[in-house]
Amino acid sequence: MLESIIWILLMGFFVGQIARRLRVPALVGMVLAGILLGPQVGNVISPEVLGAANALRTIAVMVILMKAGLGLDREKLAQQGTVALRLGFLPATCEAIAVAIAAMALLQFDFLTGLLLGCIIGAESPAVIVPAMLRLKSLGWGVKKGITDAILTGSALSDVLLLLVFSLLLAFLAQGTAVGMTLPGGITLSPVQILPIQIMLQITLGVLLGWLTARLLVSLLAHQNWTQNAVQDALVGAGFALLLVVLAEGLPIFSGYLAVMATGFFLIEMDAPLARRLRGGFDGLWTIAEIILFVLVGASIQLHVLGDTVLVGLLVLAIGTLLGRSLGWYLSTLGSNWTLKERLFLLPGNSAKATVQAAIGAVPLAQGIAGGETILAIAALSILVTAPLGAWAIPTFAPKLLELGEVDPTKVAMAPSGRSLTTAQPIILLAAVDTSPLSTQVLTKAAELARRSDSEVVVLHVIQMDDPQGLAQLQREVRQRLADIRHRFITTTGPVPEEIVRTAQDYGVAEIIMGKHGHGQMKGVLVGSVSQAVLETSSLPVLVVEDRVS
Repeated sequence: MLESIIWILLMGFFVGQIARRLRVPALVGMVLAGILLGPQVGNVISPEVLGAANALRTIAVMVILMKAGLGLDREKLAQQGTVALRLGFLPATCEAIAVAIAAMALLQFDFLTGLLLGCIIGAESPAVIVPAMLRLKSLGWGVKKGITDAILTGSALSDVLLLLVFSLLLAFLAQGTAVGMTLPGGITLSPVQILPIQIMLQITLGVLLGWLTARLLVSLLAHQNWTQNAVQDALVGAGFALLLVVLAEGLPIFSGYLAVMATGFFLIEMDAPLARRLRGGFDGLWTIAEIILFVLVGASIQLHVLGDTVLVGLLVLAIGTLLGRSLGWYLSTLGSNWTLKERLFLLPGNSAKATVQAAIGAVPLAQGIAGGETILAIAALSILVTAPLGAWAIPTFAPKLLELGEVDPTKVAMAPSGRSLTTAQPIILLAAVDTSPLSTQVLTKAAELARRSDSEVVVLHVIQMDDPQGLAQLQREVRQRLADIRHRFITTTGPVPEEIVRTAQDYGVAEIIMGKHGHGQMKGVLVGSVSQAVLETSSLPVLVVEDRVS
């Protein structure tokens, strides 16, 4: 079992990084690693780990849904409330029905079996959509109209609907009947009549339990101070979130996943500083959970059952997305302030499949449903096709179809400005120094900021006079002050303000740190007039360190 975990973590990480370097989403590499490690190819993952795959996937999805809740914006949701609600029901419903009709025509399924397949295929993947939407929010794409918030909320609601209908259809097809409900007075409700009640109950209780959990976390972590650091905050938050999911499995009257997402949402409203700390902690948890999730998704794909269903399966998927889901998107955004381009973004932004299909794709076959092997094959095919495609298409088409707006740093973890949507580059700081004692203070401040933000530092010295001893001393000071930080030391010649601004632009730095001598100090290079010139000409933030000695 330990060997399997080592294989999953290391191979999943490195194959994911290889994919990233090839300009392909990392999750594609992780899924590929899972296929190679799984029983279909390498067979190096132990039966114990494969047996726990559903539980491990549940933990990973809990982490990403908590991240989603901690990134929601109440004002934007209120602005797009009806759109978010419609996105939660109409696209999934239309796609499930379109898949059912296509399965009747192409696979000779009856309508109920086709609808069972539609519920599996129509479910959206939080593991692909949530991190991609949060990434867009951190960069400002679509935030002005709350498009990313609407997609996040709609995805959670749609999975509630489809999983409930899936359970109802499975019980009916497996047993030949489904249990209804008799109300006081002898009124009998059929399962179809009960379904709207179940949906409202799942949503209402999920939101209510999310609110109660958020209140409890604020009380324990913020008011009573049971924890001492952000890591402990994240540990306790993850524990309560996972408890919600476990309770929902044993008491299926509320949506555990929706409750987790609601917890994060209410935490922002109740205690924004605590939400910020938890956001950072769950970002760290997702680093590990992402690898485990997608490697196990890859390991669960049944390659041998694809067989002759590839072409017809692709056709079923295309009909479901391009006809059914597109109709749902149109109806969901009808009457909204979304432009045509923003509506088109729903095609790449709201179509990815992965986790739900991996979790329930094999259930009909295990229950003896006719056509279960074909259902499993198409579920596997939907993961192989839509998860990589969605992970690539979301960051690729967002800049082309969405409007760039102002980022609210209180609602989402900030991404470095100017960075690629698909490649996380390090933050770079520029420390401009001379050979005076003030440089020590500048280097100390640069090191402090770099440690807080895990940044790299470019140390710039503009040579104004021949001073080999001073230069050597400065290099020793740089090595000492930045010993635990990635850095480079460069020298240039020319006008000091122009060289500082030019170097900052060349290296794509996020901030300039420089010194300002007192008015009586004229020995050094970075005197007050230089820092003033940089402040006036640079479009980047400039942090000026005052000479404490002067």
